Amino acid sequence: MPRSSLYYKPQGVSDFQLHLMRLIDEQYTLTPFYGIRRMTACLHRQGHCVNHKRVQRLMRFMGLEAIYPKPRLSKKDEHHKVFPYLLRGLTIERPNQVWSSDITYIRLRHGFVYLVAVMDWFSRYVLSWSISVTMDVHFCLEALHGALCRGKPEIFNTDQGSQFTSREFTGMLQQSEVRISMDGRGRALDNVFVERLWRTVKYEDIYLKEYATVPQLVEGLKAYFTFYNHERVHQSLGYRPPCEVQFATGLTPKGPENFGLND
Repeated sequence: MPRSSLYYKPQGVSDFQLHLMRLIDEQYTLTPFYGIRRMTACLHRQGHCVNHKRVQRLMRFMGLEAIYPKPRLSKKDEHHKVFPYLLRGLTIERPNQVWSSDITYIRLRHGFVYLVAVMDWFSRYVLSWSISVTMDVHFCLEALHGALCRGKPEIFNTDQGSQFTSREFTGMLQQSEVRISMDGRGRALDNVFVERLWRTVKYEDIYLKEYATVPQLVEGLKAYFTFYNHERVHQSLGYRPPCEVQFATGLTPKGPENFGLND
């Protein structure tokens, strides 16, 4: 082992890197079909001299991938099973028929975290959510467990991210006798309702309030998801909030579930 390894101290993300990540996040939320080259060009137009390799590295670090049809060139993890997409041609006509989940990058004033949420496709109701400083599976399991404590869907849809294809995540669904559906690789629009949720959360809360710390973010998201579920009307729902559709059968709605920060 080199002597220098004993004295090495990991370096945090620089302010310049954080600034670039903020700009990339805003541009990606506005134009999720922009790839690395276009994203680099956007940064150049804003006066930042960066090459496409740095942009590629940052987008991978943030978990961002452009939405466009592309060949399946990446190898699957041989230890993770990928399930077929079950929603093609399916009519979504009732709550708890299909739930879905996804992860997004959330910026802070001097850092960032990741947010995962579980949503009902029919009502757009956010059943649970959790945040973490890493992209591991544990905060996804917490959100899934919180959602399953409220009920059970017939089908649960995700992308093919390693968190959702892990044995822990799929095993929890199988134990609950839930059918598992996964998007086709490179087809983010297969999970379009959660993608729309991220755009809404960022434009209506994250970008406006510029949270400085994780506790502030947690409190802000609690308030926003309460508003989103119980007050924010959706045109596609006949100008009703999600809770009125989710609990139209007369069940008593509960508040939004969050599981804080997984570190």
